[in-house]
Amino acid sequence: MSTMITPQNKRIFLVGNLSIFMIGLGMAVRTVIATNLQEDIYNHIDLANSTTMLGEAIGITFAGFAFTLLFGSALVDLVGIKRILMLSSIGYVLGSLLIIAASMVTPGEGVESLVLAGLLLTGLGWGAVEAASNPMVAAVDPDNKTQRLNVLHAWWPAGIVVGGLLGLSISALELPWQLNLVVLALPAVVMAWLVAKTDFPVTERVSSGISYGEMFKEVFKQPMFILLWVCMWLTAATELAPGQWVDLTLSRVVGMKGILILVYVSMLMFVMRHFAGRLAKKLSPIGLLWLSSLLAAIGLYCLGMARTPVTAFLAATVWGIGVCYMWPTMLATVSERFVRGGALFLGLLGFAGGMSIQFVLPKLGAIFDNAKIEAAGGLEAFEKLSGDELDAVLATASVESFQSLAVVPLILLPIFAFIWLWDRRQTANKTEAAVTGNQ
Repeated sequence: MSTMITPQNKRIFLVGNLSIFMIGLGMAVRTVIATNLQEDIYNHIDLANSTTMLGEAIGITFAGFAFTLLFGSALVDLVGIKRILMLSSIGYVLGSLLIIAASMVTPGEGVESLVLAGLLLTGLGWGAVEAASNPMVAAVDPDNKTQRLNVLHAWWPAGIVVGGLLGLSISALELPWQLNLVVLALPAVVMAWLVAKTDFPVTERVSSGISYGEMFKEVFKQPMFILLWVCMWLTAATELAPGQWVDLTLSRVVGMKGILILVYVSMLMFVMRHFAGRLAKKLSPIGLLWLSSLLAAIGLYCLGMARTPVTAFLAATVWGIGVCYMWPTMLATVSERFVRGGALFLGLLGFAGGMSIQFVLPKLGAIFDNAKIEAAGGLEAFEKLSGDELDAVLATASVESFQSLAVVPLILLPIFAFIWLWDRRQTANKTEAAVTGNQ
């Protein structure tokens, strides 16, 4: 049964929703400006490896996210939810300003450093949001975590939809692409104002009376958590890497802006995450993750084969339904199973997710760069391509990058199947023991 929701709790949910909306907006902005960063900066530095460099730059956002989430989650009980959320707002504002500054000077190593610093700061802000918001919402309604965390994270795709549509509008009106970064800084300022006026609860670990030392010791007592932690590397790569990749790789291939695919998928996710609680009760959270992995693998494979807007949308639908529940359901699964792990376990899970993308995006960039050069017949030949010939080469590179990623969710299928069967056996054993005890 859900905890009674007071006006104070509603305000806390509002702050949580806005914080997740902000990081979703950041995801869309990075996707929208990726092509601009490549064309205005990285192509001028190293044309042959510009996609790899872009992947590394965007990947540093995820590294910043991962490390802030790791340390922020461990320290959130000491520092406080309010201060962590204020730091996230500062990271987004300063990071946006640095990237704008980088776009206004001549491309070179110094400019590359400015971009990296800006993306790193937005990553730090993202990590601070996850470090504070996940344990905050879990503490407010501990009896309904799967539903609450999925609804909270529904505002991630909502931010992507708004950011994506605004990005398309900015491009259509031929306004400076840097305006996307101004848009990103606005909710950060609003959130700082709301956070300053809100009182926040202690985390569930604190309210349960579990000591700091006991929380850290739980890491070594729970082998199932280690297995789920490993799975998080793979679920995050399946969900987040393609989202940062679709505009860059598919725009010329399918004859439409790739960001539209991301906006469409995000709209699906926003609606579907509100029904996560019902599905989890029917399948179990792990069963839901197994089904998600299967659909994600099929969708990613088909995205690589898409050549028209219709086939791209169909493939994206399957992928989107697949990845829809992955991140919040992984968080809810760990929070429900390991209460004594507290915010630390949630932070470790998010750290795995962020670091996964830090490794995956440069790898995808390298696969794409190698494929485009090979398909063109060498760097000199690639530099001379244009029009349909260039599109054909990029299509080949797109297929290789997406289909290489489709292998990742396939690895998850036997792992989630094992945990699912293990859970069913444990439940059956408990039921049998209860029946025997009552006889």
